[in-house]
Amino acid sequence: MKLISLRVFEAATCGGLLDGLELDFHADDAERAFSAMCLVGPNGSGKSQLLQVLAEVFQSIAATVVSEEERKDGNPDLRFEIIYQLQSDGAQTIVRASRRDARGVVLEREIGEDEWEPSGLDDPSTRSLVPSRIVGYTSGGNETLSLPFLLSRFHYAEAVYKEALGKQDDESKVEDTRLLLIDYGTHLEVLVSNLLLGDAPLREALLTDSPAEDLHSFRCVVQLSLPGSSRPVALTDELQNYLDRLRQCATCYEHDAKRQRWVFDFFVDDAMRQAFATLWPEGAFSLYTSVHKLAMLNDLGISKSIREAFKRETKERRFHSTLPEPPDENKVFRFERVLFRSRDQGKTVDYVSLSDGEHQFVQVMGIFAMLADPNVLFLLDEPESHFNPKWRVDFVKNLLELPTTRGRRSEGAIHQDCLLTTHAPFVISDTSRDSVLIFDKHEGRIRVTRPRIETFGSTFDAILADCFAVQPPISQLSRDLIEELLASRDVADIEERMGQLGSSVDRALVADHLRQLERERGGG
Repeated sequence: MKLISLRVFEAATCGGLLDGLELDFHADDAERAFSAMCLVGPNGSGKSQLLQVLAEVFQSIAATVVSEEERKDGNPDLRFEIIYQLQSDGAQTIVRASRRDARGVVLEREIGEDEWEPSGLDDPSTRSLVPSRIVGYTSGGNETLSLPFLLSRFHYAEAVYKEALGKQDDESKVEDTRLLLIDYGTHLEVLVSNLLLGDAPLREALLTDSPAEDLHSFRCVVQLSLPGSSRPVALTDELQNYLDRLRQCATCYEHDAKRQRWVFDFFVDDAMRQAFATLWPEGAFSLYTSVHKLAMLNDLGISKSIREAFKRETKERRFHSTLPEPPDENKVFRFERVLFRSRDQGKTVDYVSLSDGEHQFVQVMGIFAMLADPNVLFLLDEPESHFNPKWRVDFVKNLLELPTTRGRRSEGAIHQDCLLTTHAPFVISDTSRDSVLIFDKHEGRIRVTRPRIETFGSTFDAILADCFAVQPPISQLSRDLIEELLASRDVADIEERMGQLGSSVDRALVADHLRQLERERGGG
């Protein structure tokens, strides 16, 4: 998967900020298996809005081609043209997808230089022109990026509900969604799946620099009779099968038939891992998908009036409210009591005692560990926002060196693309100039440029100056003091207040100014 270019004729969202945008992604022509592109710029410059529009573009494509997977086009008024490359069995296919009017999405394959062949929607091979997954990540409440993913999840839950109640004519399996949102609510789904079915090197990589050494135990709660609901949540045969598998793997469990509630407890040892590996032989992502499908039913724990309001506002493109997170007692599926074996032998560490940075690290790296198949697009909003400086410096390296079932991304084994927003020069310093886009607003529209310098290997000071217009790279309060001292001719005052300043080029300038004043006073 490789994004090539995007044209937005009309976004029908973001207040028109993206209308008329023409953007080339990877400026170099070199074939690369895995790509990561940094989107930088001030808040409000359109970075997150671009991620949202890209998610909506591919949601529109999927809703057109694989409507049984993406059941709703969240932004049917979006007018676009996107060109991207997919990889299959070593061969590359260039795809152009566009929607210029109300007649819908058109897909074409490149058959020669600037020669395109239409691909009919009734042609089974057209399905292969849709990326296998569009993965969104947000570390907080970024509703901008989340909206198309929440819509996808919402309609999946409704499809399960209708099929389980026998309201659909077709009794086949409810297909997975192509859009997948990883946010704070999915932390434990990602972590538990990787630590149960990942190998030892992966588990060590995910828990590096953490007080936790390995997964010790956890609890899953499934309840189908929700407070305030007149009828229990019905499960499809597929979801019932996942419930049965959890029961078979559990160390022990309780079942309250009246409340239709199961409590599964798991003590993690080699036998437990073998049980999960037997029942989920496809690995961590298969396990994640199973529990995530159960968790997506949590939307059914939200009141019907709120769900209906969400549907109306989505249709009318009014997003002042989104689906709330239901309380635990209204969730169909949840994790509880997740404990780790501590590196301090004989002790355990509770998941909630880990820092925000540790939570974010295992989640972000866990996503990339699970999703190693080709043709995946990652859209990440500030994935390193809670990292300490050391982890930020190592972020790109850790991502490329992460062990997966298909090898390491640094070895060219995984054909994927990744766009991430960041305000961290640490990340940009590990990214080439061709893969950095600087956003700002110009006359009410987005303007996108590339750095003037080669960012890969550049100092943080140079990146802050070129990409963020921060020069010198110090905070404003101390900068004000430096400018005041440079303008002063009071030698005693400068000498006294210089002691407040740490080592920097700017402090050296103040010292030089002081020496000049002393020479003038001494007549030298």
